[in-house]
Amino acid sequence: MLCKRIIPCLDIKDGRTVKGTNFVNLRDAGDPVELGALYAQQGADELVFLDITATVEKRKTLRELVNRIAHHINIPFTVGGGISSVDDVSALLQNGADKISVNTAAFKNPQLIQELSKEFGSQCVVLAIDTRKEEDGEWYVYLNGGRTKTEARCFDWAKQAVDLGAGEILLTSMNHDGTKQGFALDITRQLATQLPVPVIASGGGGTMEHFVDVFEQSQADAALAASIFHFKEIAIPDLKGYLQGKNIDIRPV
Repeated sequence: MLCKRIIPCLDIKDGRTVKGTNFVNLRDAGDPVELGALYAQQGADELVFLDITATVEKRKTLRELVNRIAHHINIPFTVGGGISSVDDVSALLQNGADKISVNTAAFKNPQLIQELSKEFGSQCVVLAIDTRKEEDGEWYVYLNGGRTKTEARCFDWAKQAVDLGAGEILLTSMNHDGTKQGFALDITRQLATQLPVPVIASGGGGTMEHFVDVFEQSQADAALAASIFHFKEIAIPDLKGYLQGKNIDIRPV
């Protein structure tokens, strides 16, 4: 059985790490290069780096930042934000990324997943899904950093993407994002138990117990968090020690 993974996430805006609640009210959380290096030293299993305002003008900046971060860490590193072509991915991999994450562009053009998987291997292609549970009890897919609702159901889109070649799902619950009230256990469990690829749970991690819940109850393969790490509320070595004490298979620090 593979070890469960702890993954700090760096949301980048204008070259700085930021963090919000329910995808709004962003505040500064520090320099991404420094944070990335710190998390690698502390025993994080991977890093995820999402440029939340990526536009054409910022692509070059993103590549340079990726390059700087890659020189300071020794753990797998996923980059996302504004990726919409094989060329975009090539440039990021050449600058040190190990995997890339696609979201809106893949939803609008699902063949992109197939193209990327064919060119770089499915292990390199992470599908990020921002999802929100609506009044009808269903989880819907949102695009453009959570700004645009679609009529697609989260599970249906995840399954389609995996069939096209996505090798991993990064699932963020918008209802839980930044709330520190716990992960979205139900939708995470549905994806983790019914899809043949690893699922990273994101949104809501606030206590060490929340990580136990998402690993045990939802069978997530990895848990991603941001603010609790950035603002020094939970240290990665402490979290890993706690999880080991709960008999969760985790890579020691």
